[in-house]
Amino acid sequence: MNEIICPHCKKAFKVDESGFADILKQVRDEEFSRELHERVALLEREKHSAVELAAEKTRGELAADIAKRDAEIADLTARATAKINALEAQARLNTAQLSAQKDAELAELKARLQSIESEKQLALSEAVYKVEKERDELAGELKNKEAEKQLAEASLRREFENELKTKEEMIAYYKDMKAKLSTKMVGETLEQHCEIEFNKLRSTAFMGAYFEKDNDARSGSKGDYIYRETDEQDNEIISIMFEMKNEGDETATKKRNEDFLKELDKDRNEKRCEYAILVTLLESDNELYNSGIVDVAHKYPKMYVIRPQFFIPMITLLRNAAMNSMKYKGELALVKAQNIDVTNFEEQLNDFRDSFGRNYRLASDKFKVAVDSIDKSIAQLQKTKEALLSSENNLRIANNKADELSVKKLTRNNPTMTAKFEEQNNT
Repeated sequence: MNEIICPHCKKAFKVDESGFADILKQVRDEEFSRELHERVALLEREKHSAVELAAEKTRGELAADIAKRDAEIADLTARATAKINALEAQARLNTAQLSAQKDAELAELKARLQSIESEKQLALSEAVYKVEKERDELAGELKNKEAEKQLAEASLRREFENELKTKEEMIAYYKDMKAKLSTKMVGETLEQHCEIEFNKLRSTAFMGAYFEKDNDARSGSKGDYIYRETDEQDNEIISIMFEMKNEGDETATKKRNEDFLKELDKDRNEKRCEYAILVTLLESDNELYNSGIVDVAHKYPKMYVIRPQFFIPMITLLRNAAMNSMKYKGELALVKAQNIDVTNFEEQLNDFRDSFGRNYRLASDKFKVAVDSIDKSIAQLQKTKEALLSSENNLRIANNKADELSVKKLTRNNPTMTAKFEEQNNT
């Protein structure tokens, strides 16, 4: 792009190669017009010089003729006068013709110059119009871009202000909540706060649960609260030992949460609780404890450290997990009971065999004694002997049946026992 200064408005504007070529053409036409004017002026001067030269030459010739022919002036005066008049007329005619021709050429050149000037003005006007139009379009686009930029900046500013306002409101809310919570903790103690929160839900969510203070200090120490819950068969679902530590409780020494974990684990084991939880307001600036529920099982098994706001959710989480595990515990107990039934059945079968064999031996001995005594009085007791022999035969058959007795026969038509014996055989 080339920069051009308008000769009329004196403003600088840029044109492309085609526009520059047009303007260059106009400049060349202007140069041509200037040269044309100079040529016309030169022709005017040449015409005037030619006329003067012709007149001077004629006068010279006349003067020479007059000087040469002074003697013949008299007789040639008429012819000279006529000749002069003819020459003058011819000179005038020549001058008029030359003047007319020059005037025609000048008029043609003026007309051509006027046409060129008009074309130049038109081309210049078109170029200026095109440049001004492009300038206006670019200015309009720039204005639109600027407006869009301002709108985008305003939108981003509003979004940022709204987000900042929301964050400030949240910060103010949590600061207010923390201040209220701290005031409440100091006023009623953390233990009372947790007990109140639990009692709010005791009648709906924890109807069968035990949650009371730990008053048993026979071992030298005790926790704050014990939570226990059992099912309808009096099987323990879950048990938790709680220890509450308020910020105001240790203001003199400023102890840490870790200082109470060992004692809490000891209390949990002594009171036979499954879990141990430290509810604490100590170390209020510690991000670890402020982030939520902290599992310290890497130091003490099944132990957690929480803030007061997680007191009820922590009980609910552990309770739900224990409820799910109770189903699997029940299934395991059922399997154990079935294994016990099989063991008892085998023991009873062996006892039956032993007692039956012992009774048979005793009966056989008595029968022999009876047979010996009967043999002494065969005649008198023949019928008794036959009856006793018949009884012995029946006992023998019964003994054979007892010997033939097996687990397979006893478990016939008993699918449960059959399945259990098959499981034992497979193992």
